[in-house]
Amino acid sequence: MAKIKGIILDIDGVIVGEKIGFNSPDPHPDVIKRLKEIRKQGIFVSLCTGKPHFAIKSIIEAAELNNMHITDGGGVIIDPIDNIIVKKHIIDKATATEVLKMCLENNIYTEFYTVDSYVVQKSQVSDITAQHTHILQQKPKLVDSLLDESAISEITKIMPIALDEEDKKRVSKLFEPFKDKLTLSWGIHPIALPLQFEIVTAPGISKKQGAIDISESTGVSFENMLGVGDSGSDWQFISLCKYGAAPENASQELKDLVMTKGGGNAYIGGHVDENGILEILNNFLK
Repeated sequence: MAKIKGIILDIDGVIVGEKIGFNSPDPHPDVIKRLKEIRKQGIFVSLCTGKPHFAIKSIIEAAELNNMHITDGGGVIIDPIDNIIVKKHIIDKATATEVLKMCLENNIYTEFYTVDSYVVQKSQVSDITAQHTHILQQKPKLVDSLLDESAISEITKIMPIALDEEDKKRVSKLFEPFKDKLTLSWGIHPIALPLQFEIVTAPGISKKQGAIDISESTGVSFENMLGVGDSGSDWQFISLCKYGAAPENASQELKDLVMTKGGGNAYIGGHVDENGILEILNNFLK
C-alpha cells in the first residue's frame, strides 16, 4: 500500500463534474464524506485550482479540510478554515497596469483578483459576468475603472476571458510580450464552454510552485504525495508527486504522462461524473 501523507487534487473534472445536482457545483456527498474521512486520518487534502479560495470554500468546509489549499493558480496558498495565508504572490503594479490597459484597449473581458474578492469594470458587465458569478459563487466588486482600482489593490491574479478557441488565439498573441514578465496559462470550466479562461499570475507562480509551497509548509515530502488532475497543465504538480492519477475523462496527454510513473504509482480511475475519484482514492488508500 502506498505510504501517502498528502493529496493534491484538481477540482473541475476531478471531483466536480457537469451533472448539476449530482456533482456540480459541489462534489457528490459520497466524495465529500470520503475526503473528510481521509483528512481525519491525518492525511492532508489540498485542493488545487485556478479559482479563488472563496469559490471553493463550501467544499473545504463540508469536507473539513483544515489545511492549506492552492488557489488562484498558485497565487494564493491559504487555509480558509483557520484563516491562515501561507503565501500570496502579488503581481507588480506597473506590469498589472500595463496588462489591464492592453486588455481594455483590445475589448477583452477581464477580471482581476485579490485574496478575498474579484473586480469587474462596470462597462464590461455582460452575460459572462453572470455566468462566472455562478461558477465562483460570489458577486464581483463593480468599479468604474479597473486601472484606478488596480492602483490601490494587491493583485494576485488577472483573468482575461476569451469567447472561444478562436478568440483564445487572438488573446494569446496579444500576451506574447508579457511571457517573460508573468506566468500565463489557460483553463476551462465544463459549464462555461466555449469560454476560455486565461490565468495570469506573477512570474514563476503556478500550480507547480503551489505544490512546492504546500510541501514546504507541511513538511511532507513529494515521496509521500498523490497528485490527481484531468488536464495537461495538471502535470505541473502531479509530476512532482511519487504517486499520480487521473480520471477516465482526463486528457489523453495527461493519462499518458501519469502512466509513465509506472508500477503501483500510477492509476487511471473512472469518469468524474461517476465519482471516479472514489476509485482512485480507494486504490491508493486501501
